[in-house]
Amino acid sequence: MATRIIETNLTNEDIPVEETLRPQLLADYIGQKKAKETLKIYIDAARQRGDALDHVLLYGPPGLGKTTLAGIIANEMGTHIKVTSGPAIEKPGEMAAILNSLAEGDVLFVDEIHRLNRQVEEVLYPAMEDYAIDIMIGKGQGARSVRLELPHFTLVGATTRAGLLTAPLRDRFGVIHKLEFYTVDELATIIEHSAGVLKVEIDPEGAFELARRSRGTPRLANRILKRVRDFAQVKYDGVITLDVARTALDLLDVDKLGLDHVDQNLMLTMIDKFGGGPVGLDTLAAATGEDAGTIEDVYEPYLILNGLINRTPRGRVVTPLGYAHFHREAPQQP
Repeated sequence: MATRIIETNLTNEDIPVEETLRPQLLADYIGQKKAKETLKIYIDAARQRGDALDHVLLYGPPGLGKTTLAGIIANEMGTHIKVTSGPAIEKPGEMAAILNSLAEGDVLFVDEIHRLNRQVEEVLYPAMEDYAIDIMIGKGQGARSVRLELPHFTLVGATTRAGLLTAPLRDRFGVIHKLEFYTVDELATIIEHSAGVLKVEIDPEGAFELARRSRGTPRLANRILKRVRDFAQVKYDGVITLDVARTALDLLDVDKLGLDHVDQNLMLTMIDKFGGGPVGLDTLAAATGEDAGTIEDVYEPYLILNGLINRTPRGRVVTPLGYAHFHREAPQQP
């Protein structure tokens, strides 16, 4: 699968930019109003008690700020953060070593926590509940279990697939928040702030145009800003105006809803070859030359979220909104 500009997962080009643009405090964090307000209350209460914050689970689509929020929690609590990911921890001993290296009040951030294997996960149960881990010393008949006390720490777990978390792990989180897609106005504010950090001149109309094509995702908004900055610098006078934003994004094949050529090809194939559906997933995959799993997991969710297609028992169907987006007339219902 080719790399797409509208890919919301973290790519190599995002890493240096995101490190620069990430807010450090809740007051600077834009969007996610409900999560932000409740986290502030929990953080203030924990600081007043001189205690560690409850364990926090953040879930939602990629690019919405889960890693950023974990860093903010550590900053607001005045502690250090240790970052790891579910796939990176293969053995229970590795998790035990990480937990034992934490100081009082530290934040342990585990990205893609649903990908922890079961043995590693079981090490976390007593650590999260009792701030202790049980380790085995010796082998054979002489082996014995020793309980090792841990400092009070905060585990911040992030996942894009909350449904894959086991119930025992999920139940040990005291604070659970789903991160929502951002509004266009929120993204426009983020883009204007990022432009200031990157020393890019942008007017409000240009920021709004970038925002509405960013699929509700700050990571994508910042990536698009970086790409359009290059167009403005080379072809124009360096200022991102409405016209510059439209021209650059049209050249990049990102339309007004944030659809790229892959999304458009999928939709137009359904409209032109299959009369708008219903069409089966395997048939659609064969007609577009895409993998069926990729269509289902990567392309379809955003199209369904925006009401452009529906899944039915008989297959995928283009909605009237989907026809309108491509300036086509929807067929009359019998």
